Amino acid sequence: MADTLTFYTNPMSRGRIARWMLEEIGQPYDTVVLEYGTTMKAPEYLAINPMGKVPAIKHGDTVITEGAAICAYLADAFPQAGLAPAITDKMRGPYYRWMFYGAGPVEAMASNTALGVVVPEEKRGMVGYGSREQVIDTLEKAVSGGDYLLGDRFSAADVYLGAQLGWGLQFGTIDKRPAFEAYVGRIMSRPAAVRAREIDDALAAAAQKG
Repeated sequence: MADTLTFYTNPMSRGRIARWMLEEIGQPYDTVVLEYGTTMKAPEYLAINPMGKVPAIKHGDTVITEGAAICAYLADAFPQAGLAPAITDKMRGPYYRWMFYGAGPVEAMASNTALGVVVPEEKRGMVGYGSREQVIDTLEKAVSGGDYLLGDRFSAADVYLGAQLGWGLQFGTIDKRPAFEAYVGRIMSRPAAVRAREIDDALAAAAQKG
């Protein structure tokens, strides 16, 4: 597909995940940096994402929001990058599983942990992730079976879930277990991950100076 890719973001946001994914696919893209409370809530951007939040991408006439959806879309739109198993590949199921495990249980658990919300044991059945301990233990098993979530095969699921693990270790919503630290160290040393961090760190520094 030759349609223009436009990336809407702020360097201090979940847009960092989408930036990493864009760097992994190796395609040219335009970046539009938005500011909280102003341009992010302006009518021009609300026409792109009525939620008034980032990240979002526009690929030709197609708009995609939500980090997991952006990663999944880009992996399928640019299959030459090899970031998603083919629909007929037996690893497609685990790929979907871990991508959306990150978007569901991990995201919800991390948000509640950051807010200090503890789900009473008798009400764990009412939340999608059950308990924090269940989420952490399941994650540990997931990253201990090989170098990546799909064994020896890096995928967009590693970008999305791996970025969440990295943030969780940094901000304390994820326990600092050896398996997590080893996994995050592997994926964060990828050239695309390093490039993405350098770009967003430079944008963040420029914003502070400005």
